[in-house]
Amino acid sequence: MRIETATEPGDPERPNEDFVAVALPASGQGGVLVLLDGVTPHPEGTGCVHGVPWFVARLGGALLELSGSRRDMTLRECLAEAISRAARQHGETCELSHLHTPQTTVVAVRWNRDAVEHLVLSDSVLLIEGAGARTGHGSGDIRAVLDDRLDHLPEPVPSLLAAVRALPRGSAEREAARAAYGRAVESLRNAEGGFFTAAADPSVAARAVTGSTPRAEVRAVAALTDGASRLVEVFHERDWAGAFALLRKEGPQALISRVRAAEAADPLRKAFPRGKSHDDATAVLAEL
Repeated sequence: MRIETATEPGDPERPNEDFVAVALPASGQGGVLVLLDGVTPHPEGTGCVHGVPWFVARLGGALLELSGSRRDMTLRECLAEAISRAARQHGETCELSHLHTPQTTVVAVRWNRDAVEHLVLSDSVLLIEGAGARTGHGSGDIRAVLDDRLDHLPEPVPSLLAAVRALPRGSAEREAARAAYGRAVESLRNAEGGFFTAAADPSVAARAVTGSTPRAEVRAVAALTDGASRLVEVFHERDWAGAFALLRKEGPQALISRVRAAEAADPLRKAFPRGKSHDDATAVLAEL
């Protein structure tokens, strides 16, 4: 079994809000992989005194422990309990009903001799390589498991985004349109018809994308936060199979380095529009 991880903050002056961990039980019968991408704190505040890294570490640690030790629980049940545990640790100092209370995306993978289970919530990405996959660039039996609700938000979000991109950079009109777009997106966070992230409400676990694949049909899995997946989704330098081939040949750090090079080549985000010039980036590869 080969497992490699790499992570890098988008800004060295800010804490990395990503989390990645792998557990391999002493029985040798399987393992667990957990990847989280904390949501950048809202400028108007979160109602929490602890901060996003604090929350992500506690949720990630609880989810790893539960997924590894409680095989009788589904991954959705493990996530719900992990959210409840993290919420209890906030104490009375935090307003957990706040719309921007600390929150995160989630990817979890659990495997044993029989099956590979997965869970994806929000815009981090899970890649599953089939047992018969080829490893050449741009080819291979690679399946991307996505929770793409954030990419399919209803009006007026698409129209507002188009308006932002059509207005001159640096103009007051563009900034006003950007603010309106941001408010429209945030109104759909953890709301019907919108998108979902793990915060303080355990019921959100029921919204996660889940599934199971026979172990014999899986050669490897990989998980990427959206700061790493932008190599495919933003810069279009590779498809998912090509990204997986890069992970296998050169490792997760090489993929992140490619992302950083692409970001540096477009510092003003003109060629490739994106919310941040640089983002926290984390990748993990597990060959089963």
